[in-house]
Amino acid sequence: MGRSKIIIIGRGGSGKDYMRKVFEKRGFKHCVSCTSRPARPGEIEGVDYKFVNWEYFDENRDKFYEVDEFNGWRYGTLKEDFESADLFVMTPNGVRNLKPEDRERSLVVYINPGLKIIKERLLQRKDADNAERRMKTDSIDFDGFTDYDIEITNIF
Repeated sequence: MGRSKIIIIGRGGSGKDYMRKVFEKRGFKHCVSCTSRPARPGEIEGVDYKFVNWEYFDENRDKFYEVDEFNGWRYGTLKEDFESADLFVMTPNGVRNLKPEDRERSLVVYINPGLKIIKERLLQRKDADNAERRMKTDSIDFDGFTDYDIEITNIF
């Protein structure tokens, strides 16, 4: 069976959004995930995320393919978006929640430029999340994560 979905995964500040944009410029259709976190400066509703409240996830659970809680926020992929897209940004739990047949047809790309670079990028961000807190949470989230097909360590 050929691969039909590309899933990008990486810690905060790893370059996931950069890589997503590279794929989009080449014609891939990105799945816009839902999140309960506030938008960061420059993020656009319906382009970067669908910004919804916490209750939306509870009230629409049957509409979601997968839901994850990370760093105090909820993230999720709607079923209809999962079926229509071929490019995703997910967390380790998002990948773990894939149905076996969907994991089989997915190429999981792990963006991992190293903790020094990640820390520098997170410190440059001006958003609601603290860099140290994010790194600590990512450390827990990515502990033992090996369910990827390709690891990229030199994104830019």
